[in-house]
Amino acid sequence: MDESKLIERLRLIEALFAGASSEGERVAAGRAKERILERLSRSVREQPSVEFRFSMPDLYSRRVFVALCRRYGLEPYRYRGQRHTSVMVRATREFVDGTLWPEYVKIDETLRSYLAEVTDRVVAEVLHEDRSEATVIEEGGELPSPGTARSS
Repeated sequence: MDESKLIERLRLIEALFAGASSEGERVAAGRAKERILERLSRSVREQPSVEFRFSMPDLYSRRVFVALCRRYGLEPYRYRGQRHTSVMVRATREFVDGTLWPEYVKIDETLRSYLAEVTDRVVAEVLHEDRSEATVIEEGGELPSPGTARSS
């Protein structure tokens, strides 16, 4: 998958969560963000906002989640003393459960898949064509210090 296909795939994910009903609507995805914002606005009028804490596994996932929150007018934050992997946001449960979190998960999965594909390709071209994992051995024992060879 090249970068332009990745971008198109991410736009289709947004259209899916915007509730695009026809294939043409999903492909065009022109008003996806507006439909989601309308749904969020309706949700806020009907339900109270609640504070949510999300824990992201890494910097890249956190960046995606924070950007997605801001895209929909939500202000992500964290409290002093919280881990950098924590992201807080105030939103309605309906919006978080029905749109924000599922959309984030799909986008994150798509980006991880793309990054894994690129990493595999670069490793094979630049470092070594064998991209398999390290061999697992049954022998126990102490681990050598980093940067030292293990003697038998």
